[in-house]
Amino acid sequence: MSASTTAHGQSSQQALLENYETLLSRVEYMHELANAEQWAELIDQRTSYVVLVEQLRELDATVVLDVPAQQRKAELLESILEHDVDIRRHLLARRDELGKLIGVTQRQRDLHRAYAPQQNAAASYSSDDTGSTEST
Repeated sequence: MSASTTAHGQSSQQALLENYETLLSRVEYMHELANAEQWAELIDQRTSYVVLVEQLRELDATVVLDVPAQQRKAELLESILEHDVDIRRHLLARRDELGKLIGVTQRQRDLHRAYAPQQNAAASYSSDDTGSTEST
């Protein structure tokens, strides 16, 4: 392997590892957002995270890593996946919480629909009674 090929290989490896480090930073930030229940910002970050993962996948397919770089990549991936699992756990808990809230809202709406006609009828009976006492 020539010196220029080795240098290019080293710079490609470094670029790949830097992209993994960027991804780790992004997922750490997303983890903080999940812990703080900042759902809208988390979803915004998730979108750019997916784009970054796709770019990383393309770069990863073209770069051959030496053993130390493979080990570093494995460490970075492990950290990324640990954060990702915890973020997903937070998101599932939030989904369940929203599901309960939706269920409560639907029950309230159903109760309102069921009893609102009776309340309207009772109100008109009440106004009839009021009107008859006033005319007496």
